[in-house]
Amino acid sequence: MTFEALKLNDSLLRAVRGAGYEAPTPIQREAIPPILSGRDLLGCAQTGTGKTAAFALPILQQLNAATGSRAKHIRVLVLAPTRELATQIGDAFAGYGRGLGLTHTCVFGGVPEQRQRQALARGVDVLVATPGRLLDLIRQRVIDLGRIEVLVLDEADRLLDAGFEDAVRRIVATTPSDRQTLLFSATMPPAIESLARRLLRDPVRVAVTPVATPAAGVEQAVLHVERGEKRRVLRKLLADPSVTRALVFTRTKRAANRVAEFLSEGDELVDAIHGNKSQPARERALARFRRGATRVLVATDLAARGIDVQDVSHVINFELPDDSESYVHRIGRTGRAGATGRALSLCDASERSKLREIERLMRRSIPVSRA
Repeated sequence: MTFEALKLNDSLLRAVRGAGYEAPTPIQREAIPPILSGRDLLGCAQTGTGKTAAFALPILQQLNAATGSRAKHIRVLVLAPTRELATQIGDAFAGYGRGLGLTHTCVFGGVPEQRQRQALARGVDVLVATPGRLLDLIRQRVIDLGRIEVLVLDEADRLLDAGFEDAVRRIVATTPSDRQTLLFSATMPPAIESLARRLLRDPVRVAVTPVATPAAGVEQAVLHVERGEKRRVLRKLLADPSVTRALVFTRTKRAANRVAEFLSEGDELVDAIHGNKSQPARERALARFRRGATRVLVATDLAARGIDVQDVSHVINFELPDDSESYVHRIGRTGRAGATGRALSLCDASERSKLREIERLMRRSIPVSRA
């Protein structure tokens, strides 16, 4: 199937070609037609599958086709669990919608409100937001969602995991009941099924990959090491010339800082990114990583779904996550869009039960490699 067969307009066709897409991904093939027809949709799709384009492209086409005055009220609301993901979605709407005359802005915490308020005052078609800051602005009567046409909940499982269920419920209550609603989630636990039943009307269901299945292009390995040896082993792994761009994951913010400091002592170009970093600091770290100014980025699970960086050659789990599904999302940062990558996990004795849980979730064992 081609993008032409999906009946996208010429401007959007130019945009997807400019983004490097030659043909629609499975989630795009399955999701775009029902979204264009106005149906509610429940999509099960992991990161790296082209999911953002699967909803951004048809939404942009619907907005462009609609008649009437532009952008004096918010027409589309996209809720995302993290600032990084909100920014990524906003960039997608800006890139795909270039030339359509539509406007968007992002609102999230961790930065001053003034610039966000100014953008909202000018009027926007598409608002991408994290629930906390959005709810604050609704309470302050800065934002009116009473004329929303399309509501998107992206990474809904992550929204619930982050404790946003009550905020989401309050936000949705301010939107029209006749809106179109799109809900995307990497997993479909009972809580998501329950949320979907409350929010969606006769939805089309789309599932393009089994839950907890890593990308096919990711080669996995686990290294059994003593806890005190992890730093030495990590430095040895990073010395491999094949490691051109690496994401290193830790469980805690403190560990992320300590690992980054340790690697910096060896003249490694490295940054750390986690929830205690200010939004500008996180954006600068991501920008340096994207352009190759730093080869290694140390991150907590906050970044597991919010970072979209091409050509990550390696994901290294310095510590295994507490949540088995987070492992799948972590390693999904490599092997994206048909590329290949390696995911290496350092496992000490205290983490072996976590390793077994991960293997049970994926229904496969992870090959053992030597340190």
